[in-house]
Amino acid sequence: MQRRKFIKNTAASTAAFSIVPSFVMGKTHIPPSDTLYVGAFGVGGRGQGVMRGLDQTKKVKYVALCDVDDRRAANTFKRHPKVPKYKDFRKVYDNHLSEMDAIMVATPDHMHATIALPFMKAKKHAYVEKPLTHNINEARLMTNIARENGIVTQMGNQGASSDGSREAKEWIQSGVIGKVYKVDCWTNRPVWPQGVPMPTEKHNIPDGLDWDLWLGTAAMRDYNDAYLPFKWRGFWDFGTGALGDMGCHIMETPFGVLDLGYPTEAEASCTTNWVGDFVEADYSHSCPSSSIVRLKFNTKEHGDIALNWYDGGLLPDLPDELQDGETIGDGGGGSIFYGSRGILICDTYSRNARLLPSKTMKLLNAPAPYLKRIEGDIGGHQSNWVEGCLNGTETSSDFKRSGPLTEAVLMGNLAIKSFQFKVKNANGRGFTYPGRRKILWDGENMRVTNYEKANEWVKGTYRKGWELS
Repeated sequence: MQRRKFIKNTAASTAAFSIVPSFVMGKTHIPPSDTLYVGAFGVGGRGQGVMRGLDQTKKVKYVALCDVDDRRAANTFKRHPKVPKYKDFRKVYDNHLSEMDAIMVATPDHMHATIALPFMKAKKHAYVEKPLTHNINEARLMTNIARENGIVTQMGNQGASSDGSREAKEWIQSGVIGKVYKVDCWTNRPVWPQGVPMPTEKHNIPDGLDWDLWLGTAAMRDYNDAYLPFKWRGFWDFGTGALGDMGCHIMETPFGVLDLGYPTEAEASCTTNWVGDFVEADYSHSCPSSSIVRLKFNTKEHGDIALNWYDGGLLPDLPDELQDGETIGDGGGGSIFYGSRGILICDTYSRNARLLPSKTMKLLNAPAPYLKRIEGDIGGHQSNWVEGCLNGTETSSDFKRSGPLTEAVLMGNLAIKSFQFKVKNANGRGFTYPGRRKILWDGENMRVTNYEKANEWVKGTYRKGWELS
């Protein structure tokens, strides 16, 4: 099907089959609709883990499995031998739309919105891996369409369903650390190449991979092993770097606790490299190997809050209240909340919320739990979404929450892209481009107000025939 025709036809499908959850039928009656029929896209790599969580619910059946790479999807295909398999998501739409209730999308970042939006316009519930989208405009579209169509959604940042996220919120809402004015977040990522030049060599396309479909919205180029597997995360055309990968996990804690909303400004400092006689930072193609991003928010409850992000081995200052032998985070990352009365620390995925100084934990009783917990460990986040689809349960990371979170993460990437630096060494004539540049953001109107170039990145670019409609 022609791409434009495919998108246009989504408008005609809004009356398609939808489930009737058991709570409508009565508690004693268990209709067939207590099974959630799912179309799964990107079923190798991370998609395998998501599907294991869905399988644990024993309430999911797959209508179709779709992946552009037979090698990556081989294990999933083997586990579900009778489910129809596809490479092109548009064929799933053509052949199975009326059979499915929901979709799961775990492809590379640049294809999340392109795959999810047509099905969401047809009122199919959606589970989409983090980051929700590749650019800010896509995140706003996904958020709005989910709200307008009343569909059940979940972004794949599983820490949002953890007890730790709720414990942190209960501690802070108890007032024990006072009003929060700063949060430091960090990760050990990237664990893939970043700050590297654009590949130029042409390599043989591996058997079983449809390279054209893998590229999707991105401009056509020769295949190179530098992109796959997983290494695509470090290239702007496909991924969103360390911040995009882990920001939706680690920044979820302050977002969920503090109701941050849209940032008002952002700026970044990034790694520079020696290139010949020049010190240079050019991140037009690849994300930096390390960066610091500073976001500012204005909140009703706490007033102005600074949120600082560190990656690539860079770390925030250690709190003075930290005792000898104590550490922050869990090695992979974490977050520190600074309040007017004290400090709270969380590990990656919101785990292990605790106060500083540590003796405070012995002096104070933890707040009585009042936020609803999500049952299940590995599959709890996926189960939460399934129950939302079938029984109306509130989901932990629906798009009204995870959409603005994704926008803030991608706002940080706008600041990174705006960081350009090049200067000749001290022995010769040289020139300099702007390094740190503050980006001012009008969140409601989705616009950078002081650097027009950055607005090109807000909506991104699409290969001809793959434009969003």
